[in-house]
Amino acid sequence: MFSGRIRAGDHLVTQDLADRFQVSHTPVREALIALAGMGIIDLVPNRGAVVRRISVQEVREVCQVRRVLECEATRLACGRIALAELDALAGDLRRMKAIRNPGPPMIPEARALDTRLHDLIAESCGNSFLAHEIGRLKMLFRAFRDVAWEQDEARNDYRRLAQESGEHLAIVEALRAGDARSARRAMARHIRSGIKYWSRALPARSAESNGRPSANGSKKRSRR
Repeated sequence: MFSGRIRAGDHLVTQDLADRFQVSHTPVREALIALAGMGIIDLVPNRGAVVRRISVQEVREVCQVRRVLECEATRLACGRIALAELDALAGDLRRMKAIRNPGPPMIPEARALDTRLHDLIAESCGNSFLAHEIGRLKMLFRAFRDVAWEQDEARNDYRRLAQESGEHLAIVEALRAGDARSARRAMARHIRSGIKYWSRALPARSAESNGRPSANGSKKRSRR
């Protein structure tokens, strides 16, 4: 799904998946339940598993919740992260930010830096429950992000890679300075910027568009 080989709206058949991965039905069912719990697929009565077609509004809502949680984690993590680790991260972000014409080859590195920073903050916040909730939402958001990027190449704006590196760098520099308030604000700005970008980048289609059944099995009726 994350690579675009399984697309939004596709029906996932347990037997087909078991044959494909050469496993029994049990681990397939467990995987589908886990994906449903993350919000990536819907388990529809009498239809099985269907990959969700995520709407722009849902992405906004996930990001809004992330902002609340990650801003608090950033505040708590300030002073808990080794300066050497922050220095190394800052150096890598500066190199990414300095690239004038970013393109497809830079995507893996940009994603790795994004994961590295956000995971470091969550792991260093000192609150395991908060870190767990952030991890769940980050995985869901990354699913939206990666699938959209792979499937809608015409919408991709590679300048976002450098912009995002600058936002990450502002967070890291505030953490290095021990300024929890500035770090929190920088994280808030970063996630708000992400909401604006992904709201434009994602196709404005709901889970019920194109006559597809919704999660409750009904079809969206057109207004006359």
